Amino acid sequence: MNWITNYVRPRINSIFSRRETPENLWSKCDECGTMLFHRELSANLNVCTSCGHHMAIRPRDRFTALFDGGIFTEVKVPEPTDDPLRFRDQKKYPERLRAAQKSTGEKEAMLVAEGEMGRMPIVAAAQDFSFMGGSMGMYVGNAIIAAAERAVELKRPLVLFSAAGGARMQEGILSLMQMPRTTVAVQMLKEAGQPYIVVLTHPTTGGVTASYAMLGDIQIAEPGALICFAGPRVIQQTLGEKLPEGFQRAEYLLDHGMLDRVTPRTQLRDELIRITRMLMGQPPAVAGDLPAPAEPPVEEPKSEEQPAPEKAEDGTASEEADQTK
Repeated sequence: MNWITNYVRPRINSIFSRRETPENLWSKCDECGTMLFHRELSANLNVCTSCGHHMAIRPRDRFTALFDGGIFTEVKVPEPTDDPLRFRDQKKYPERLRAAQKSTGEKEAMLVAEGEMGRMPIVAAAQDFSFMGGSMGMYVGNAIIAAAERAVELKRPLVLFSAAGGARMQEGILSLMQMPRTTVAVQMLKEAGQPYIVVLTHPTTGGVTASYAMLGDIQIAEPGALICFAGPRVIQQTLGEKLPEGFQRAEYLLDHGMLDRVTPRTQLRDELIRITRMLMGQPPAVAGDLPAPAEPPVEEPKSEEQPAPEKAEDGTASEEADQTK
């Protein structure tokens, strides 16, 4: 046994060689290019601390910051038929679903939960754009109906966070049928006298905008969110004219009477507490009496030895392709 080769050399290499460090400790802001430390970014709810640009946030992280103490209970959603059309493009539909589930850690593109927000019991639903573009399929339709039924049963407000590229093309006409189904669910809420508040996040487009996303009693949007049916590129090519600055963005829609508020994500919880208490006939909350939200979860970046799951290829609605352009 050569002790110099087998012991001394590896020992020297371990002392002087560079240690493996995670590559995703920093995130670059898409708007201003600032490099943001991952803990600082998570603590600010994925909002750039330099320019205020709102990056994507997962529904679970959003709910953790929304509900008192980050405590919430998931509402069960009925399971739809798997791959009803036996759809296949470059991949089979079940393969795309499995890839999206592996990438996001979620079952589908919408999460429904119930809990307390500022000691006000609510039901909340949120779409996950990272799951096949947040596309609206049968599961999303079932989720909204389940959320509305739960809100009516418990006599609670329903707060919905939309983020979608439109209908899911792999489910064809069945995905388009979710537009009237969800509209009926919203009407059920209105007939029961329960508030329905919609928070439109970036992007909210296609059939989602044409149905439940624009039917709220109160319409709030996050700054800079793209909110439209057809994307700006399609409209510009159709009209052959240059569109106004900021066309179809949240601030433009607010100026033209399509929204009630544009509220930064870091102020959204307090805004929703005020609105829900007012709509439910409750006195204004005293700031000192309200429980604090939970600290936003911080995901530790993985090193090269533990690679992150591969991202799924989005096989979403045909109308999604140009929405974020």
